[in-house]
Amino acid sequence: MRLAFSAWAMRELPVDQQIDLVQRAGYLGICLVSDPRFGQLDARHTTPAARRRIRALLDQSGLALTAIAGHANLLAPDPAELEANLARIRAGLDLAAELATPGEPPPPLVTMGYGAPHEYAAQRQMLADRFGMLAEHAAQTSGTLALEPHVGQLMDLPDKVVWLMQAVGSPHVRLNFDNSHFEVMGCDLDTYVPQLAPFAVHTDLKDQRGRSPDHEYLVPGEGDFDYGRYLRALQSAGYRGWLTIEISVMVQRRPAYDPAEVARRSYRTLLQAARAAGVPLEAGTPAVPAS
Repeated sequence: MRLAFSAWAMRELPVDQQIDLVQRAGYLGICLVSDPRFGQLDARHTTPAARRRIRALLDQSGLALTAIAGHANLLAPDPAELEANLARIRAGLDLAAELATPGEPPPPLVTMGYGAPHEYAAQRQMLADRFGMLAEHAAQTSGTLALEPHVGQLMDLPDKVVWLMQAVGSPHVRLNFDNSHFEVMGCDLDTYVPQLAPFAVHTDLKDQRGRSPDHEYLVPGEGDFDYGRYLRALQSAGYRGWLTIEISVMVQRRPAYDPAEVARRSYRTLLQAARAAGVPLEAGTPAVPAS
């Protein structure tokens, strides 16, 4: 497994600053964010020249592009909004293909399922049909659309994720494994990791405290989550991909929030946990050595 950091932690910063911060903190990869609310990398409007510049920045930094977070509501009830969201996902898959490392498959494009848990029975087939339709576009780009389950949404539990993967039945629709949402719902990682790891093409990782709806997302190491146990479970389940630290908006709202400090602290937490657990975890060297 290899250690990465998500630009979700600093969505308002220019992409060149995001890349520099992650590289200097010692990570090997970065998940970029494509979201019109922030404008740093909008899949529908970023120019070809800007895309080439971002690819060059990644090459110069030595960072791998692990994924692109490009969330769009595939259950939007308004037809015009839905069509715009579908177009955004297709554009995001095209962007991932353009930003891919030459000779390698495109990084996955991550989106959530949206909806609400009580709508699952009524809307799950609709969501599967839309993921299936987008899988056809992903196949044209040799890319992957990755579902991120989320507490409070339609796709919130492991069994639902398995159902969707089987219902879509495409290698171009996979899982962005953000286990924090299962943790705050009280799921047992010894059950959900082997259940879901075979579908995972990417992970998001943070810390958490409490149970939904009274939960809080934290910086890795601030809670009591057992990262060693989690890493051993992933290894046993055969996962060999990226471990990507994601910093929640809950943390970003703190008055003294500093993404560079949080990135450095998260790096130390994961490396120490991996060493203690005896699980190989590849990482780079920080610009300022981690203590």
